[in-house]
Parts: sequence; C-alpha cells; structure tokens
Amino acid sequence: MKDTVVNNGRNLQFSRRAFVTGGAGLALTAAFPFAPAMASRLHEFSITAAPGRARLAGGKQPETDVWSYNGKVPGPEIRVPQGERLRVKVTNELKEETTVHWHGLRVPNPMDGVPDLTQKPIAPGETFVYEFDVPDAGTHWYHPHQRGIEQVDRGLYGALIVEEREPIKVDRDIVWVLDDWRLLKDAQISDDFGDFRDISHNGRIGNTVTINGRIPGAFGVRSGERIRLRLINTANARIFRLGFASHKPKIISLDGQPVEPHDPPDGTIVLGPAMRADILLDMTAKPGERFSVTDDFYKGFEYRLADIAYGPEPLRDRAPDAPARLAANTMPEPDLNAAERHEIRFNGGMMGGMMMGGGRGSGGGMMNMMRGGKVWLINGVAATGHVMDPLITLERGRSFILAMQNDTAWHHPIHLHGHSFRVVSRGGRATKRREWQDTVLMAPRERVEIAFVADNPGDWLFHCHILEHMAGGMMGVIRVT
Repeated sequence: MKDTVVNNGRNLQFSRRAFVTGGAGLALTAAFPFAPAMASRLHEFSITAAPGRARLAGGKQPETDVWSYNGKVPGPEIRVPQGERLRVKVTNELKEETTVHWHGLRVPNPMDGVPDLTQKPIAPGETFVYEFDVPDAGTHWYHPHQRGIEQVDRGLYGALIVEEREPIKVDRDIVWVLDDWRLLKDAQISDDFGDFRDISHNGRIGNTVTINGRIPGAFGVRSGERIRLRLINTANARIFRLGFASHKPKIISLDGQPVEPHDPPDGTIVLGPAMRADILLDMTAKPGERFSVTDDFYKGFEYRLADIAYGPEPLRDRAPDAPARLAANTMPEPDLNAAERHEIRFNGGMMGGMMMGGGRGSGGGMMNMMRGGKVWLINGVAATGHVMDPLITLERGRSFILAMQNDTAWHHPIHLHGHSFRVVSRGGRATKRREWQDTVLMAPRERVEIAFVADNPGDWLFHCHILEHMAGGMMGVIRVT
C-alpha cells in the first residue's frame, strides 16, 4: 500500500505495508528484553543515501551539493506507532561506506548502526535492512555513524517519531529539525572537514542555520492555538539556546522521554548536538502580531532564527487548558541505593589540560596523538576507531551510576547508545526532576551523575556528540553482559 509521509510540509510517497508478524516478534523477546511480548504490526520504509542538491541558502543563491536520504534534507520523516515494529531498507548510493544509527531508540545491538562494532558497514551499491520493535514513544532521529563528521554535516539525517498510544491534545504537531552549515560564497559546503582547530576547540560551527533544510522565515500561527513543537538538534557541534519572545514554552519531553511539564528556568530551550525537546507553545498574542525566535547561546553571535507570525483570524479566544503530561515509557527504574558506581573523566582539547589524561594520552605520546588529530580522552584513552576494549563492563540487569567529570574547557553532549538514563545530579546537587535522557550536555568543569539499568546486552558506544570531538578521540565502549 502507499502511505503519505509528511516531511517539511511536503508530501513524499513511500512504499509501506502493515501486517501482523508472528514468530519474528516472539523470537526477538529473548534477545531483546523489553520487546513487546505480543506480535506487532510491521511498518516498512526504504531510504537511499546518495548525492543530491538542496536549496539551503534560499533567495537567488544556487543550490547546494549535499548528501541526502531520498533526495531530501532532512530525509523522510519516519512515524511509527509505539509498540510496533519498524523495518527500514537502507541502500547506499554514495561512493563510500555508510551505516544508519537510530538515535535514542533502544534497539537490539546488531541494529545500532555502529560500523564494525555492531555491523559491517554498508558498501557502495549495497543494501542493509534494519528491523526492530519500538517500545517507547518519543522524538528521535537517524543518521550515519560512518565518518559522521562529514556524512552528517553534508545532510544525512532525518526525524523518527514514535507516536504515543494516547497523544495529548494539541492543534498541530510540528517538527523542527535544526542544523547549521559552513557555506562558502557560492552556497557550497566548505570541505574543511576534520580541521584541527574545530576538533580541538568547540567543533565545526557553521555560518548558516536552517530549520527543516531551509533558512527559516515566518512560522505562521493563529491566536488561541496550541502547538506541540518537536525540536531536534542535528548539527555537528552547534549548541542552541532558543528564546520565544513573549511566549512561554512548556517542556513536556526531553530526548524523547516524558518529563513533568514545566517552564524552563530562564524561559529558553537549550539543546546540545543530538538532543531533543518537545515543548508546548500556546499562541497568546493578537492577530497580526509578530515575534522573533532567537538563539543566543554564543555570546556576541546572537541572531534571529525565525519569526512567529500571527494570522489575521484567531482560532479561538484562548489556547485549550488540556492535560499536558505524557504517559511514561518503559525504562526500568534504577535502584540508586544498590547501584554500582563508575568514575568517568573527560580530558583534552585546547585550554583544557591535554596532558592531564594519564594512561596512553600523556607524555610524549600526546604529541603523536595531536599529529593524528587525537586530542580528546575518556579515562586517559583516546579512541582511534569504533572497535576498542570496553571502558567498563556491566552486569546485565543491574543498576549503575556513572559519575562523569568534565575536566575540559568545552561543553560536551555525552551520548550512551542502547539505553536511556536518569540525570540524577549536577555539580553535587540532586536534579529536581531526574529527567530521562540519552544525551546529557556537560558544561566545562561540570560533574554530572547518570543512573540506569543495564538491561540491553552488547557493546555500546559512549561518546561526545560534538562529532569533531568524537573523531578526535572522545569515544569509548560500554559492554553489557
């Protein structure tokens, strides 16, 4: 059958069929402990990674050469109901290997998309089929883990939305895929990937910011409207801090996981690379009014991202006062009293005591590492590829606390594959909401503790999601046995 997949306001047609699987869903339960016990409907999609062109810069600027899924940036928005089964056939028409990682989804290890660690990379001209159940609702995304420093930055990514069984009531459900690009005067992507300054400082920050693959203009709304806005940061390195002028965003989900609805402390939404936030925006202004959405994370480089533009006719007198709390997902609750603790230290980078790492990252070896572009360390080790000895080995089914110390001068969004975790403390103080996340943004010199149950067996990547930092060594493996 043909289903319509909505992406960036355009209708894209994909082949998709739904039917009930029998033994396949049951067989997965033994290997994947939180798979649904009952058979689930199968939803099929096909995506092709290939060179393409996109009008990123807008106006009279020429189209930009990109790499894309199905010829679009972002790639097709995949939506699937919670608890059902997803199958995605990925074809590689690039001139190099690739993979697809399903960021935020707790998938079986062979489906995680990490080259050589969980799968053989997809060679040019070949196809790989990813298939797994999706036990948790939420806002997620997909992207390569093969040479992500370039493949992601050239446009290979897309939104993946797992819809709740009982969604909250809103007038519109909107996805903003945020990205930045380092464009030259001819609107082409600068090819200085792997620049040492980017790797050793705050990553590859672009000079052009897009929403859903376009330079944003006006976002049309109506007075009295309630909007669920799903924000996804797909940038290599840019951290966003979004302010919504006179509007008061209410956070209802972080990294795809429900959180107690609340106003952010300073009214802004902060998203490091790979992080997501679902917010409610009530349109409380008058018809015809206009307000700017701004990004002011980097001091001295503030800018207007987009405009909220009210149409002439209100939808209603005021936004509905409907319940905003999302139903909890299926993560097992860590037992903090019985949890085993492990210390994790992040070192390296310019102005961050590169010689402090110890182990293989110290002494004369540091100069050799720098010549090879390896300037970041986890527990004294700079990774040179995805396959490595594990940082720690965790016993399946037990609770763990990772006490993480950022000894560097830079921010790091730290991502753990295969699991979500509770952020239980920052700077030695318990967090107010113990939010579930899969990527936690650590400020310079900050200490953060996360807790989770290691219930998903396999070797799982653990890394900074500033892709230049990961390529520069800030990557490790956590083994669950």
